[in-house]
Amino acid sequence: MTNDKNILIKNIYYMLAYAFQVLKRNNYASIASEKFEHIEDLFAEILSRGISYQLKQGLYREYVPRTESLPTMRGKIDITKTIKHRIQCQQLLSCEFDELSENNIFNQILKTTISILLQEKIVAKERKNKLKKVLPFFVNINTIEPSIVKWNTLYFQRNNQTYKMLMNICYFILEGLLQTTEDGKYHMATFSDEYMHRLYEKFVLEYYKTEHPELKTSTSRIKWNIDYQSDNKVLELLPCMQSDIMLEYNGRTLIIDTKYYSQTMQKQYNKQTLHSNNLYQIFTYVKNYDIQNSSNVAGMLLYAKTNEEITPDLETSICGNRIYVKTLDLYTDFKNIASQLDEIISYIKIH
Repeated sequence: MTNDKNILIKNIYYMLAYAFQVLKRNNYASIASEKFEHIEDLFAEILSRGISYQLKQGLYREYVPRTESLPTMRGKIDITKTIKHRIQCQQLLSCEFDELSENNIFNQILKTTISILLQEKIVAKERKNKLKKVLPFFVNINTIEPSIVKWNTLYFQRNNQTYKMLMNICYFILEGLLQTTEDGKYHMATFSDEYMHRLYEKFVLEYYKTEHPELKTSTSRIKWNIDYQSDNKVLELLPCMQSDIMLEYNGRTLIIDTKYYSQTMQKQYNKQTLHSNNLYQIFTYVKNYDIQNSSNVAGMLLYAKTNEEITPDLETSICGNRIYVKTLDLYTDFKNIASQLDEIISYIKIH
């Protein structure tokens, strides 16, 4: 089993499974027992199974705009183009209408991602064969330029909820792994810190929601501890404080800020120290949330472990509130990862 930036590839599957609960269904369950030499293999396996399942349900169709010259009216008429037909003695109407089609952005993203994975040399042959089996069902669907996909505009509703996980996998591939070569072709790059951090944050949040229902687990916006009536102008200039994870139990609160870096420590004056901005951030979250100065609110920076010799490990009290800096070792058996996460709960249950 190989790794990607100190994470066992099998553990990336577990992280995805918590982030996207659909991966715990029977058609995905056996993935955990398979061996993957490259992360692209893992994504190819998830996609092939997910798309095969989707094909049984039917590919999602939505109304897409079309313009076509027809002998009878359909939709609304494009006057300018219709006049041109008349000038050319053609008895045709240029019509604009919406048509229910499989050739929409969701299926275009799927086909584009399949095509790119099939070009990737390090994807195993057996997994390429699985992708090739589903590709004929996309014959009437276009591929698109990955850079034009506006991910934040994808809208999920009842008819396409099953695409949510698939779109997220495609997002990791097309946005997090992709590079363009000089001749315009695509190939896989390393898994970037930016996209790995998003998965890491989502995984930790969903783990606590799933495995510890006794906790109130959320991602909450923290209000600035100021007079909102007299300082409205000031409030408009202040940045939003959004916690990654907030755990609450019996009147105690632990605010967790997840961090995923290639290097968890910074070097200043030949000395290894914590990232100062991270420490300032978690302290600000804690003090603004604990408006009663009850000392029942604590903060934690949870770093993903790297190969650095020094591993952040700190417990202290600042202005009456407990602040922790811990690391989560992702290059170990998943049972050990779960134990590490379970141990964190003690900081609000006991301390």
